[in-house]
Amino acid sequence: MDLSTPENLAIVDHLLTTTRSVRKRLDLSRPVEPRIIEECLNIAIQAPSGSNQQGWHFVVVTDPALRRQIAHYYREASKAYFAQRVQAVNESGSAQMKRVLSSAQYLVEILHEAPVHIIPCIEGRVDGRPGGQQAAFWGSILPATWSLMLALRARGLGSAWTTFHLAYEKEVATLLGIPDSISQAALLPVAYFTGDDFSPAARQPIADRTHWNGWDGE
Repeated sequence: MDLSTPENLAIVDHLLTTTRSVRKRLDLSRPVEPRIIEECLNIAIQAPSGSNQQGWHFVVVTDPALRRQIAHYYREASKAYFAQRVQAVNESGSAQMKRVLSSAQYLVEILHEAPVHIIPCIEGRVDGRPGGQQAAFWGSILPATWSLMLALRARGLGSAWTTFHLAYEKEVATLLGIPDSISQAALLPVAYFTGDDFSPAARQPIADRTHWNGWDGE
C-alpha cells in the first residue's frame, strides 16, 4: 500500500492528529470484545524497540474487583496532584487547561467503570539509573503503547495515558502478580468512545518549538 497518496495521507494524518486522551467520552456501558484488544496488541508489538529487545508485556484487566482496587490506588495517588493543581488552574489557567483538569478529575471518579484497564510493562528496572539508560529503557515500551492507542482509536475505542497509579506500583504489582523485575509504564483505561470523531487539539505554533542547528537557531 502506498501511504504517500493524497487520499491515504489524509487518513493517516487524521488518525495521528485526532488521537486524544479520552476521559469524558468513554462509553462505560458498552463491553469491549477481547478479540479487539488482542488485535490492537498485535499491532502494538510491531513498534520499534530499543536494541530490538522486545521486552514488553501488557496486563489487561477486565475483572471488576481488580479494576476497583486499581482505581482506589489511582484515586489516592491523585489527591496530592489535585491539591496543588486545582487552585492554580482555576485562578490563572487557560480555558483549555480548565477543561483538561475537569476531565482528569472526572476520570478519577469513573476509572473503575472503564471496562478495560491495560498496563503496559517492560522487563527490567532502571530505578536510579542515569538519564541515558532510562531513555533507552522506556524507548521500547513507549512507542508500542502509542501504537496501541492509535490502533484502538482506529477501531472506535478511546484511551488515555495515565500514570497516577505508579505511586502505588508495588501494590498494583502485588494485586496483579506482576514480578518485581517488571516495570509498569502507564495505565490505559479503554472503552468505546461516544460521538463521531475528535478534532486536532490547540497547540502552540510549531515554529515556536522548532530549533534548527541548535537551540538558538532560526
